[in-house]
Amino acid sequence: MVVSVSEMMDDAPEVSVSGFNLSVSSIKVTEAIKKENSLVFVVGAQEFPSKKQHFVDRKFEDFEWLQQCLLMPDGIPGLQGIIFPPLPAKPCAFQSNTQEKMIKQLGLLGLDDDWKTYCMALEMYLQLVVSHTTLGKNQVLRSFFTQTQGPGGQAGRKGILNRLSQALEEIKKENHQDVDEFFRNERASNSSLVRLTKATTERLIAVVRTQQNIALACGHFSTTLHLGVGPDEDPAAKTFSKLSLKLSEIIIIVKKNFECVAENNLNILGLGLDLVSRYEESEKEMLFRRTCKLVELEQNSKNLEKAKPAKKANMEEIKKASEKEFRHISDIARLEIQKLHRVRVEVFQQCLTSWCEKQLHAARETSSILSQHLCAFKQLDSTE
Repeated sequence: MVVSVSEMMDDAPEVSVSGFNLSVSSIKVTEAIKKENSLVFVVGAQEFPSKKQHFVDRKFEDFEWLQQCLLMPDGIPGLQGIIFPPLPAKPCAFQSNTQEKMIKQLGLLGLDDDWKTYCMALEMYLQLVVSHTTLGKNQVLRSFFTQTQGPGGQAGRKGILNRLSQALEEIKKENHQDVDEFFRNERASNSSLVRLTKATTERLIAVVRTQQNIALACGHFSTTLHLGVGPDEDPAAKTFSKLSLKLSEIIIIVKKNFECVAENNLNILGLGLDLVSRYEESEKEMLFRRTCKLVELEQNSKNLEKAKPAKKANMEEIKKASEKEFRHISDIARLEIQKLHRVRVEVFQQCLTSWCEKQLHAARETSSILSQHLCAFKQLDSTE
């Protein structure tokens, strides 16, 4: 993996789930296989200390099932305050899908034709889930990593009315005034970062696509130069043929350089930016869940004030329970936000450092090869 997510993980190189000891660093999504109109991802993991390997085929619906199970367990206090590791958007492997559609659906992850970058994003998602101090204890992880049959068919689906109802609730509550200045400022900061990250992603997509198009054009140009070469015995034509072949070789080097630069932009800078962007959306969802609990607490307080003497004691208990739950969610949310702020800087620093090293290596390598070809080109010209 080009981008390491060790900085985003809790200190858990190995995780134990009821005797199922899993090495986080061993979790891999090795490839994506097209089957009819869907993709199947090969997921691997290793137990410790036995080093027993598990390899399973998983569709995206299986990842959705896992995410849904993580979001909905009962009896885990403060769950609404967790910033959940974000699952990438659902891919679509239909033959009719153009790159425009893929980019609209997947963003930066839609630029890679062989799904390598998308597999890396899924791999990071699984590692982040397993290493999380709370989510990594969920029993469904054993099923996901070991069951031959994918569990995705068990996932429930929300109807259009439920989705509409949720959207209306979000519009109603997302602008609700927060009582805590920390969270009030965080909501404003998150809203701004979501917008700025989206704009940055669009710019990077444009850069990578331009580099890919230049590489493609170089390939066409190199082929065209070959077409001009013939068995002509005329000295001028022979000289032209030699120069065309040598220039064709140089254009291929340029083509490979643009491909390498575009790949580095996508698999290092792009993958890191995509992860941070999805985490910002996940934080936004967490802040909304906390706001919902705040609205619930305020409503319970109003109900207590209006309650008749006979129901006063009961409403007091409800209000206290709601207040305790809200306080616990806020405490967890505060820690999660502080961790996200620290990790976001570390991840970007790591991505930028790795990106600079890769691009410098590619530039030096290309420069060296082009220098050799330039010398050969000059010698060829002087001998004619």
